[in-house]
Amino acid sequence: MKPATRAGTTVARLVRQPHGQYIEAMPELPEVETMRRGLAPVLGSRVTGVVRPRCKLRPIEIAPRLASFRRRVVGRQIAQLDRVGKRVVIELGPNGKDQTDSIVIEPRMTGLVLLAEPPDRKHLRFGLQLQGGPAPELWFWDRRGLGSVRLVSPVEFARRYGLDRVGPDALRISAEDLAARLAASRREIKVALLDQRAVAGIGNLYASEILHLAGVHPRRRCDQLRLGEWRAIHTATVEVLELAIRYEGSTLGDGTYRNALNEAGNYQNHHRVYDRARQSCLRCASSTIERFVQAQRATFFCPGCQPLRRRKTASLADGDGTG
Repeated sequence: MKPATRAGTTVARLVRQPHGQYIEAMPELPEVETMRRGLAPVLGSRVTGVVRPRCKLRPIEIAPRLASFRRRVVGRQIAQLDRVGKRVVIELGPNGKDQTDSIVIEPRMTGLVLLAEPPDRKHLRFGLQLQGGPAPELWFWDRRGLGSVRLVSPVEFARRYGLDRVGPDALRISAEDLAARLAASRREIKVALLDQRAVAGIGNLYASEILHLAGVHPRRRCDQLRLGEWRAIHTATVEVLELAIRYEGSTLGDGTYRNALNEAGNYQNHHRVYDRARQSCLRCASSTIERFVQAQRATFFCPGCQPLRRRKTASLADGDGTG
């Protein structure tokens, strides 16, 4: 499939449904990065209004109160777009006191940051009215109402989202830092990768994809992995996440995730193991993808490509990790 040409948290959870199945908590780093990139048209625009649409459903968290939010935001320019883990960060130009505040939007399970018409008006939670650019409005839409919108000062931003609260970004962390943060843990590697204080942005879907590409069984304990395996996990992390961003994220069966233009992602068509239980492995073609529940999350892996027995690779105390 041809990749899309537009450039575009909290640990992902599974929620049990009445019929006993699980649905995935989305979005993860690729989806949020796609949202961030999709907001590029608002750069340089000036905020003329802050809107909280009427919604009879569960209210999302918006802080501070709307009146204070408006006073601090209206009239200011959108200076930069950033991302912290699974959060979109809209940085505002300085106010009269030369303070550069940030609007931090955390989509959590079903939130979308949109410039286009939303999937429906019923689940609109927050909006910015804009002037001076091609996009007149920016909306936050959230079907389940678990997301949040916060306006924070630089001091509060550092307190809430600094490295002591949110780990290094999964696309920026080095193999050595990844190993240093997790190698002493007795947790299973799949579970550990979801720890946002250790490494930010990886969720349940992409953890399965990363470990398959790295050839590491999801039940392997972190303290039993060798240096070569940590390097393989790091390489696979960058490859999987960058490819997922190229295809603008994964839109799963419920169709909730959409990019900033309210269009579906395409990476779900390139999943190696996720949601492919009982299908042939695309890598080895000789084994069948298996599924099991790990820490209340669905895990997918190939028993042929990801043997539980440790492979002969160098330990962390060894030099080059080539075995």
